[in-house]
Amino acid sequence: MTDFLLVRHGETVWHAENRYAGRTDVPLTDRGREQARSLAQWAATADLTAVWSSPLSRARLTAAPAADACGLPLHIDERLYELDFGQGEGLTRDEMRQRFPQHVAAFLADPADHHLPGGEHPRHAAERAAACLADIARDQPHGRVLVVAHSTLVRVLLCHLLGIPLGAYRRVLPQLHNAALTEIRMTDDTTALLRLNAPALAAAPALP
Repeated sequence: MTDFLLVRHGETVWHAENRYAGRTDVPLTDRGREQARSLAQWAATADLTAVWSSPLSRARLTAAPAADACGLPLHIDERLYELDFGQGEGLTRDEMRQRFPQHVAAFLADPADHHLPGGEHPRHAAERAAACLADIARDQPHGRVLVVAHSTLVRVLLCHLLGIPLGAYRRVLPQLHNAALTEIRMTDDTTALLRLNAPALAAAPALP
């Protein structure tokens, strides 16, 4: 079995306005950098065996202090990129409603079958992220692995692995907090959710 600690990167400069940040390389705020330091404090005593990250700087800069605290290399995998939000990239929900209201209404009703125009299908994103975790699990069959990625990617990945309809990801998993821990355990073809949105410094070890 392999345990994965899935973490959304620290707060970014688009956070306050709730702009959709997909492939745009948005920088961390001061608070986001502080969240990365807190994650590193937790990681130093978490018995991690590997640290992986999305290539985007907001994820890398959140993961790097944790890798350093554990004396582990930081691995980067393009399959951990955030979804491409197409025409919604960089916009708020209200701005999208002004530009393409019908698409937004369909997206809110079913964000899988009606993803944002020009964007990546969530199913593809979930499958690439799941393939990444499967490769890591094969390499770390008894590992405890930190993966720093992105809100929508992690949510669609969780639905994919836990058998939740993909179109329900926004309703079932409405929010992932920045730098909080979501832990899953992968055993053969089975995935179990051990905790969701746990603050890093307050997180106790998962039960064996």
